[in-house]
Amino acid sequence: MTIKITVKTRHIAEQSDPKNHRFVFAYSINIENQSDQPVQLLNRYWLITDANGKKVEVQGAGVVGEQPTIEPDKSYSYTSGCILETELGTMEGHYEFQHQDKSLFKQTIPVFRLSLPNIVH
Repeated sequence: MTIKITVKTRHIAEQSDPKNHRFVFAYSINIENQSDQPVQLLNRYWLITDANGKKVEVQGAGVVGEQPTIEPDKSYSYTSGCILETELGTMEGHYEFQHQDKSLFKQTIPVFRLSLPNIVH
């Protein structure tokens, strides 16, 4: 099963409040089904870590209120957000998918960085 996941992140300055340790980030994810059969995204799991080492786990059904079925050679994209207490952090996790035959599999989402522009060189 080949599912390709790409992530783009950005800092949302207008919603952030650095004086009160509130840094808002958006992340856009594209999930591409490179297999020969449809798959349905059932669940998500995230581990969010800030620069202080604080870890938060988030899990639940679907993404942004949906449990999309992705046809072969098609993709599904969405954008969501995250609030950190520091100007730098990471996210990682996995999605749980279901094949047409109802068998389940997990696809790892490699760690990606949330950071203010130019904070990490």
